[in-house]
Amino acid sequence: MSALTISQDPDQSWDDLVRFWEEMEWPEGSKVEIIEGIITVSPAPAFRHNLIAESIQRRLYSVIPEDWGVFQTLSVAVPSRLGMLIPDIVVAPRREHADTNTHIPAALAELVVEVTSKSNARHDRISKPAAYAAAGIPLYLLVDRWAPEGPTATLYGEPKGDVYRPLSTAKFGEALKLPDPFDLVIDTSEFPVD
Repeated sequence: MSALTISQDPDQSWDDLVRFWEEMEWPEGSKVEIIEGIITVSPAPAFRHNLIAESIQRRLYSVIPEDWGVFQTLSVAVPSRLGMLIPDIVVAPRREHADTNTHIPAALAELVVEVTSKSNARHDRISKPAAYAAAGIPLYLLVDRWAPEGPTATLYGEPKGDVYRPLSTAKFGEALKLPDPFDLVIDTSEFPVD
């Protein structure tokens, strides 16, 4: 099953779009995001996709401070890019945010991770990193099982405007190092290839 997009009135305000996203009854188990002002409904990620996310999550717990969390279903808001995104992993402070219980401002995230699926690879490679960089998230890790040159993991950083600088790339089977504040080596040989 592939992603479904729902176009809204182009003159609709950000607040109205978020209210619609929050109040609509979406199919159970689906992932519903606002990407560049368009509501996108995707099926739940496949098992191999989740294996990769879980492997990264397990490693992150060993290096993050006690007051940070590693979240797999946390929405991050990027109003300037009309985005309400749900990265596969978000590392952010664990404090509560009184203004909403559905999402956090993306600028609070220290790291976001996206694992591509065939149906969403374009968003993970283009639209989402532009939003994450615009929000000033310091690090973006793209685990791209469907990359044209073969499965790779690429770490991006140093956001400027809506663009990240690629910091390092590892083909599946190679190690990828996350810099401070993580100082962590991720062994991509654990990731399923097919």
